[in-house]
Amino acid sequence: MTGARIALALAASLFATTLPEAQAQDYPSRPVKVIVPFGAGGPADVTARQIGNILQESFGQPFVIENRTGAGGVIGTQEAVKSPPDGYTLLMMSNTQTANESLVPQRKYELMRDLAPIAPVNSSDLVIVVHPSVPAKTLQEFIALAKLQPGKLNYASSGQGTPYHMAGELFKAMAGIDILHVPYRNSGEARSGVIGGQVQMMIDAVTAMAPNVAENQVRALATTGQTRSTVLPSVPTAIEAGVPGYEATIWLGLMAPAGTPKAVIDKLNAAVNATVKRSDVVKLWTQQGAVPMSMTPEEFDKFLRGDIVKWAEVVKKFEKPPQ
Repeated sequence: MTGARIALALAASLFATTLPEAQAQDYPSRPVKVIVPFGAGGPADVTARQIGNILQESFGQPFVIENRTGAGGVIGTQEAVKSPPDGYTLLMMSNTQTANESLVPQRKYELMRDLAPIAPVNSSDLVIVVHPSVPAKTLQEFIALAKLQPGKLNYASSGQGTPYHMAGELFKAMAGIDILHVPYRNSGEARSGVIGGQVQMMIDAVTAMAPNVAENQVRALATTGQTRSTVLPSVPTAIEAGVPGYEATIWLGLMAPAGTPKAVIDKLNAAVNATVKRSDVVKLWTQQGAVPMSMTPEEFDKFLRGDIVKWAEVVKKFEKPPQ
């Protein structure tokens, strides 16, 4: 190789090395789209808008929230997968996506192959509620009622694979009951279904359902964390209420199309971690029942892979009929 060719090769190598860093320094230079594969008004949508507003202040560019609902989060996730890997399309995802890895085999993407982890955002417990017309004042009374009427009671969720569906199926398996799953298009419609009495029960995010509990539109039977919710302190946990080992949460995080420059991923990670540690954000989420989460992209990658394995084991339980 001649000296000129060696110099040219070295220059090309240097350019390839410094290009991602330059992209990160300039990023973002135009609006960023955040796809929320769930309905407006739910925890993912509300949190995405809260985070987006702060990132817009930090970066000086709009973070535009776009709701792309359908197929239990699959449609919006697929839209993100197909987007250019340049950092200008992000996905606000949840444990819906990790559950779908085993629950929806016909999807056209693989989460950890086609998307890159950025950062988790927050998590919250769920609350098991029933319509006031249901003659059950405690969780054990509801279980007893369900066993007396197998297949007659139903519960709402925001679609297959969502945390509310998975929590419901796990509850069925662990409580040994047979209740009918009624999937809605989004969590708002599911919530309205149980408030209106079209369905008897729902397991919903504390952050979303607590106001309805306070207004006596629904009756809270139990929360799903290891300890009682600070938002609903008088409501026992499911473990306390007689379902040993039952625990379910909803967590949220951000991912980008695979191939997005690592420098951009790291810049977004730093900004999100700074956001979730802000005192005003922590105070707001505490009041709503949400807990901030903070990880590096590598830690979030490990967390996601572990959650996929966890829900794969839960899905296996669904195949076992109630005793």
